[in-house]
Amino acid sequence: MMADEFPEPEVEVESIAPEDLKSRIDAGEEVTLLDSRMTSDYEEWKIDGENVDSINIPYFEFLEDDIDDDVLDRIPDDREVTVLCAKGGASEYVAGALKQRGYDVNHLEEGMNGWARIYEREEVTEYDGPGSVYQYQRPSSGCLGYLLVDGDEAAIVDPLRAFTDRYLEDAEELGADLTYAFDTHIHADHISGLRELAAEGVEGVIPENAVPRGVTYADEMTTAADGDEFDVGDATVETIYTPGHTSGMTSYLLGGSLLTTGDGLFIESVARPDLEEGDDGAPAAAEQLYDTLQERVLTLPEETLIGGAHFSDAAVPADDGTYTAPISDLKARMDALSYDKEEFVETVLADMPPRPANYVDIIATNLGQQDADDEEAFTLELGPNNCAASTDAMTSD
Repeated sequence: MMADEFPEPEVEVESIAPEDLKSRIDAGEEVTLLDSRMTSDYEEWKIDGENVDSINIPYFEFLEDDIDDDVLDRIPDDREVTVLCAKGGASEYVAGALKQRGYDVNHLEEGMNGWARIYEREEVTEYDGPGSVYQYQRPSSGCLGYLLVDGDEAAIVDPLRAFTDRYLEDAEELGADLTYAFDTHIHADHISGLRELAAEGVEGVIPENAVPRGVTYADEMTTAADGDEFDVGDATVETIYTPGHTSGMTSYLLGGSLLTTGDGLFIESVARPDLEEGDDGAPAAAEQLYDTLQERVLTLPEETLIGGAHFSDAAVPADDGTYTAPISDLKARMDALSYDKEEFVETVLADMPPRPANYVDIIATNLGQQDADDEEAFTLELGPNNCAASTDAMTSD
């Protein structure tokens, strides 16, 4: 039997929508999950949280009529259990087998694929420039994007291809037309939506310094050089070249108030420097990142908000629910920002996590050197982002 070919359960199994499960977790409810994917997949990427009790038992343990008692003993029978898998088929089958044995179970609709389609929008209330800024959050991978709206114009920073329609719809809902779409760099963990938005009439903007990596569609886009400015209503998007994570890494200062740093600086860590030139080029990139942070980012006004392109499980959101923080807070809480160059480089290179899954194919796709249809693109980016230098927070409480 193939992993995606499961018979219909003999009993009716209730399902739970990914958004509803996320709401329960956010509300602090105790949630018990039975993840029926292979252990290797589970260990790489799973639903986690302080109030989440996650159990991994692969689906094949439930294929026999007589399920081992050792397996059943691992599953709580005094509370509701949500079974999940990759796409929803195996979990429905497993939940049915457990329900027949008296367990209180449901299963997650569309599995981890459904979880990856959750995309939430939160207003950055501490933004102090013209108009409003909203942060998009993808909890499955920690991807972040930013929507600037002022008057009847809007701009999106670091759009995801999977949510192209969402940006257009949200701008319309907020009374604006989406006029610009900016990429901070050639991403290694998700497929950019820049070209798809350009096809819808949005002006696509890529960093000028990213083009030499081999961007095949550069002549179809506007290129942003250091110091360039773009008007969105009465707000200005200022281009600031911030290399280190990649040679083309570029930040955008929205309304003089919020710096979208891409993968250069996060609220809990700094960038990893090895995704463009590999291990051999990582030390030089780390030195470049140090110079960028000290000379181009940390010299901005202390109240400038930092908003990266990702957040990790170790990140603590601000009071408004966004993963943003003023430079003054990061200086106070992140020791690495006060290190000298040698100590900074040593710290960044010391314990980097595994590289993002499929990052070679993702980079090639984002350069335009490789094609992927919508389904292939969505599958490529499933999993953790791993774009920070450490899976643990570099900040102190």
